[in-house]
Amino acid sequence: MIAHIQGKLIEKTPTDVVIDCGGVGYHVNISLHTYTLLPNTDFVKLFTHLIIKEDSHSLYGFVEKSEKEIFKLLLSVSGIGASIARTMLSSIEPKQIIQALATGDVVTIQSIKGIGSKTAQRAILDLKDKVLKLYDLDEVSMLQGNTNRDEALSALEVLGFVKKASEKIVDKIITENPDATLETIIKQALKNL
Repeated sequence: MIAHIQGKLIEKTPTDVVIDCGGVGYHVNISLHTYTLLPNTDFVKLFTHLIIKEDSHSLYGFVEKSEKEIFKLLLSVSGIGASIARTMLSSIEPKQIIQALATGDVVTIQSIKGIGSKTAQRAILDLKDKVLKLYDLDEVSMLQGNTNRDEALSALEVLGFVKKASEKIVDKIITENPDATLETIIKQALKNL
């Protein structure tokens, strides 16, 4: 399994990218959400999920690890394949998908092209408990794509702090001060850990 891929961004479209890693160009399918989060630099890192079928090997990439996890959850639902899961992540924000699944919002899930009422109900039935177990609803309402949050958590983890404890403190800091810089978040977290 390919966990992530990093290298030089060669081509970029709203549905896929080509990343050069050591002279090999990898074609990676992406969602529109990931497309909007791609940095303006030539060097990128995507968390990936490889799907192997009889006639193809398809690599799906995500800027956020949380989006990759949601993609994998969606694939576990009967009737939702990689194409529909990617459409879902392109149509609405990943945090909105989590919110809709957690609250049983059939209308939001069904509003996505390719999702009928039976599939929407099945997705909610299959994933509601998993989503509630994995994501705190307060966390769902927060901005999932906060790169300062992710970088602060990564820095604190490198410094040897437990991720779960760090997440609570960093989330509290961001809730109290949404415009905090990365440096401010880390300094305040270090004082509270």
